[in-house]
Amino acid sequence: MRPSARLPVAAPAAGALPEGVRPLPRRPRLPGGPRVRNALSAALIALACLLVPFGALAAWAAYGLADTGRYVAAMAPLASDPDVRDAVADTVGDGILAEADVGRARGVVGPFVHDAVRSFTGTETYRTAWDAANRTVHDAVLRALRDDHADGAVTVDLAPVTARVKAQLTADHMPLAHRIPVEHTAVAVLPADEADRLRKGYHVLDVAAFWLPLGAVVFALAGIAVATCRRRAVTATGLGTALGGALLALAVAIGRRLTVAGLPDEPHRPAAAAVYDALTTTLRTASWLLVALGLAVAAASWLTGRYGRRRTPPRPSPRAARP
Repeated sequence: MRPSARLPVAAPAAGALPEGVRPLPRRPRLPGGPRVRNALSAALIALACLLVPFGALAAWAAYGLADTGRYVAAMAPLASDPDVRDAVADTVGDGILAEADVGRARGVVGPFVHDAVRSFTGTETYRTAWDAANRTVHDAVLRALRDDHADGAVTVDLAPVTARVKAQLTADHMPLAHRIPVEHTAVAVLPADEADRLRKGYHVLDVAAFWLPLGAVVFALAGIAVATCRRRAVTATGLGTALGGALLALAVAIGRRLTVAGLPDEPHRPAAAAVYDALTTTLRTASWLLVALGLAVAAASWLTGRYGRRRTPPRPSPRAARP
């Protein structure tokens, strides 16, 4: 018998998968090469991280300082601050002596007036007057900034505060307390030229407080979407956010130093520093939250990628399955 001829076996085509092995779904390719996509992703992420500190600053100014309730709540603890109490005692005492017109008796009466005012700053009446004065001044400034047709300087009437001080000094049997005039005099708290300049800046901040944070989120998501390696893009976004928060904290610290150093009245610089710290508490907290959030996102993305590479099994080679 003739040996049976073997039928030729067709070799699998190059790149073909063995029987029973399904190809992995391919990710849809975006237009442009990898280099172009990575460059575009880096630019978008860098722009987003750059907008983070500016957006936080604009939001703090528009929604923190511009809110009367939050402003009064931030300033309320300063009523018990020793440096602020000394500054208030000096300012109010000098004003009372000027209004009382004591003349040559200023050197004798002055220390008693300052001591009386300093003692008054520790009472509940003073704390009530402090909150009322801050609310009155803030409301007046805010109305002027929001009113485009307002002209002239921003003024407030501090007669109610003066009346409370006079009543307290009279009850303490302070000499010359009855001579303190309580007049409804307009006290300028913001000059006309500064009011016009701040009004324009307030409108810009009002718009920027909404669009800058929104733009940062949109640019970050777009940068992650076009990246060839999205995990690396997320890590870069987290690190950039942390860097933006750190720069914001540094800017707050530098602003404090420049603000306090620029005051001509050196004895009252500690009080100004206390006021600055009270107003920027929310901003400092936001900056460190950005640092913590950015580092947490970057660390989570890096650890996820490292753990995922260990768990992913190697792909079967098509050539290894050939007969």
